[in-house]
Amino acid sequence: MLVVDLKDKQEYLEEVMTLEYDEWADNKEQDREERIKNKVKKYLERIEDKYFVKLILLNEDKLIGFISIFPIDSEEETELTPWYATMYVKEEYRGKGYSKLLNDAILKEAKRREISTIYLKTTLKNYYEKFGAKYIKNLSTGEKLLKFDIN
Repeated sequence: MLVVDLKDKQEYLEEVMTLEYDEWADNKEQDREERIKNKVKKYLERIEDKYFVKLILLNEDKLIGFISIFPIDSEEETELTPWYATMYVKEEYRGKGYSKLLNDAILKEAKRREISTIYLKTTLKNYYEKFGAKYIKNLSTGEKLLKFDIN
């Protein structure tokens, strides 16, 4: 297993953006291909931002999953930055501990970037807490706001 920055393995860029779109996009019936192409373009524009990174998990040459840091990921908490986001493991690889590998890698990357706190919103119950996330409050969206303190 290998975790690498997507910017160093851009041959996976379209696959990652397609999976991200399929998992989280609103209004999926609207021009899927154009929207994925726009996601690729936006990624390439932000590639050097301190508060933006996408790590991918590979097994040999197969994409297993990915995870990100985003500068903004909440319309309600716009003053908070950066955000832990888009943890994704392909369905056929779930239940094997890969999310922990991704979690550990993104927290290590946050520390490398000298980020002391990273925020997260989720509807999952007691999932990210097992990785060390701390509850802050409930958001009006029904999601919980959590944070990781980076040591």
